[in-house]
Amino acid sequence: MEQRLQEIFTYLHENPEVSWQEFQTTAYIADQLRQMRLQPILFDDIPGLYVDIGEGTPRVGFRTDIDALWQEVDGVFQANHSCGHDGHMTMALGVIFALQQQLLPGAVRILFQPAEEKAAGAKAFVERGVVDDLQFLFGVHVRPLVELADGDHAPALYHGAAKLMNGTITGVEAHGARPEQGVNVIEVAAALVDALKRIWVSPSESASIKMTQIQAGGASTNIIPGTATFSLDLRAQTNKTMADLTTGLEKAIAAVSTLYGATITTQVGAHIVAAQVDEEAKAIMRQAIIDTVGEDHCTAGIITPGGEDFHFYAYTRPQLKTTMLGLGCGVTPGLHHPKMTFNRTQLAVGVNIISKALVGALQYIERSDK
Repeated sequence: MEQRLQEIFTYLHENPEVSWQEFQTTAYIADQLRQMRLQPILFDDIPGLYVDIGEGTPRVGFRTDIDALWQEVDGVFQANHSCGHDGHMTMALGVIFALQQQLLPGAVRILFQPAEEKAAGAKAFVERGVVDDLQFLFGVHVRPLVELADGDHAPALYHGAAKLMNGTITGVEAHGARPEQGVNVIEVAAALVDALKRIWVSPSESASIKMTQIQAGGASTNIIPGTATFSLDLRAQTNKTMADLTTGLEKAIAAVSTLYGATITTQVGAHIVAAQVDEEAKAIMRQAIIDTVGEDHCTAGIITPGGEDFHFYAYTRPQLKTTMLGLGCGVTPGLHHPKMTFNRTQLAVGVNIISKALVGALQYIERSDK
């Protein structure tokens, strides 16, 4: 199986596709599944797919992401797998190989989800009812060396929440010699930046809010600009803190708008929710790690500032018991680096851990039903 995993990884790594364009990737995965005598379910309007293994209605699932990033590599912008999704897909197919060799006490659903990097794929799958019957849902993400040693694995990843917003400031243009006749949107933006610094949350919570882009004015330097566009980046370790940041932002916008007589509008471009790890799912994953590599290589859950679309499933379907495996595979220099690499031999280890966790969840349900 290890040789087969390397062949799959090589193909997926060399054929990346960005969010919502993963049609070739979807076709490749579907072909692999059909060769295993399985019946993948595809969609008419979006890329991605899922497949069921075993008898009955699936109550346990595993989700992988299938998109790549668009970034500059050696001076050329291109699709690039620098977040590990090629490895995640490889492990998902490996898990299917492994499960087919067993007599399962129930059915398992494997989700190949598009558009994780756009924080939109999980929402699309939820809307299509893909997880409605599930009780447990597991995920996986390769981890950088700064978080996890190569060969050590974590039963939970506590990702933070992120909200990316775009906005427009509308003021009044005027001659540079008569600023009192206009409403300078650059000054409004500066006041908004200052107001953001006064949004307070609990000092025990990790959080930040900042303006990351602003565009205003044209070619002439003697005109008071009347329109500006901007972007905001909000981060919080919990969903509650993100709600507090959002409320603070709304108050800041209202205050600055009133002070300057400007109009400020915002739209949410992406909202990534924080992890809501289920303790039963985490315990099952922990036991799977111990059974595979031993207790010495099983770490505690990892608190990480990054975001993950996976957590949207539990956020919108509270009945789901979820956790993500943190696979220690020596990611260097780091996630999203254009030359990111990792120890591919850990992919087979990940397959074994995930397979054991899925079977463990099926057995848990079987015991609970008796």
